[in-house]
Amino acid sequence: MAQAGERELWLDLRDESRSVFSAAHAEAGQRRLALWTVGISLLVFLAALPFAKTQLAAVPAFIASYQSALVVCDLVTAVLLFAQYVFLGATPLLALATGYLFTALMATAHALSFPGLFAPSGLLGAGPQSTAWMYMFWHAGFPALVIAYTVLQRRGHGAEVRPVGKAAAVVAGSVAAAVAATSALTLLATEGQGLLPPIMQGNRYTPAMLFVVGSVWALSAIALAMLARKRPHTLLELWLMVVLAAWIFDIGLSAVFNHGRYDVGFYAGRIYGLLAACLVLIVLLAENGRLYGRLLQAYAGEREERRRAQETSAELVATNKELDAFAHSVSHDLRSPLRAIDGYAQMLEEDYGAQLDDEGRRLISVVRASGDKMNRQIEDLLAFARLGRQTPRKAPVDMAQLARDALGELGNSARGAQVSIDALPQASADAGLMKHVWANLIGNAIKYSGKRPDPRVEVGARREPAETIYWVRDNGAGFDMRYADKLFGVFQRLHRPEEFPGTGVGLSIVQRIVTRHGGRVWAEGQPDAGATFYFALPEK
Repeated sequence: MAQAGERELWLDLRDESRSVFSAAHAEAGQRRLALWTVGISLLVFLAALPFAKTQLAAVPAFIASYQSALVVCDLVTAVLLFAQYVFLGATPLLALATGYLFTALMATAHALSFPGLFAPSGLLGAGPQSTAWMYMFWHAGFPALVIAYTVLQRRGHGAEVRPVGKAAAVVAGSVAAAVAATSALTLLATEGQGLLPPIMQGNRYTPAMLFVVGSVWALSAIALAMLARKRPHTLLELWLMVVLAAWIFDIGLSAVFNHGRYDVGFYAGRIYGLLAACLVLIVLLAENGRLYGRLLQAYAGEREERRRAQETSAELVATNKELDAFAHSVSHDLRSPLRAIDGYAQMLEEDYGAQLDDEGRRLISVVRASGDKMNRQIEDLLAFARLGRQTPRKAPVDMAQLARDALGELGNSARGAQVSIDALPQASADAGLMKHVWANLIGNAIKYSGKRPDPRVEVGARREPAETIYWVRDNGAGFDMRYADKLFGVFQRLHRPEEFPGTGVGLSIVQRIVTRHGGRVWAEGQPDAGATFYFALPEK
């Protein structure tokens, strides 16, 4: 049941999640902005390209500042993407978040091993090739995980229901995998650097560097091409393509078209890398701010709706009080002339009955009977209005005992009928209101089976998974199922009053009371073959 409830909640949130940065489709204005960003980056790249090999002064502090900012940006981006994975359950986001975490960890290891930054030859047991190889591993790992993201998207690994605990465990596994991969590659670049071909000679590149960096550069281009072919693009994918373009410019300036460390290409490429790292983070933060603003607006709207609901509730309470007063006033005003009519008819019958013929006495009896019927209708209407508005005070109720009490209060009208009351399950209900239900249903069953030589009434129940169904069955007049929808309407009758007396309000009262308990009412029957009236109460 908990999983079903979680699934229903997720389905409710799924449509709203399409507005999240990682799932929202890119609009035309956003695509134009991304193209402008790539175009300007390309112009800067082309302008810096002729000066890429110009040697500048070595500034190790630049590396420390740049790498620190880069690590912070990548870590925050990874955290935000992991959070969106937990919310949306989209496996491709997990791959991308792992990619950003991997770049943050590799950038940290790269900075620690950089010669002259924290130690003359770098920390972590770094050798002359370690830092360069870490840069290659770092810049190959991210586009590889972007390719994994694209492949997962194309295979349809979209959002799926996952408990928060399970999603958190998956995130922990991804973090562990990123840490393990970083540790293994760092160990290979330091302790195992002899297994790798030399790509640095002092601060200059060796011929082998061209093949290695060319492969890394091509991997970024492949990731960009695969992502560009995917349609339609989400807002995240749009800016991820901008990041990959800047990533290509970064590798080109700092590892392809320059000579080595501390030249123009070296510095310019790293500035590109920092901007690329910050780009998705900036857009993510902007989108989170927008969503937070929408949340505040929704909260303000909810508070306003709650205030209006309270005002409406207060108005309804006042209106109900006015209706009660009006109903009693109308009841009193109607009863006064009825009492007068009945009183005068009684006096005529007592004082002048001997002087009237049979037709006159019959007419007086009709007047008195009609007045009595009108009085009972007024009483039933008042009961209908009062019971329909009364809030049930639910408590455990012995339904069998309640049915027996209702039968006992029917008095003489129940004589001659064989009424059996089975063992009935308890219910969470208002005992006073539920007694009206039993009294009406059992009383009706006795009345409509009263013309049978052996009137029988059966009261029973059965439990269902979500509700308990109670019934009252008789072998009386029954009814045609074509008219079943009229049974519970006020003053709706399927038989003439001469056949079966009554006001036609009792079943309406039954329906109102059961509905106020969160249940439902229905009936089945056949003409001259009896009827069964059911009501169901929810299991709580």
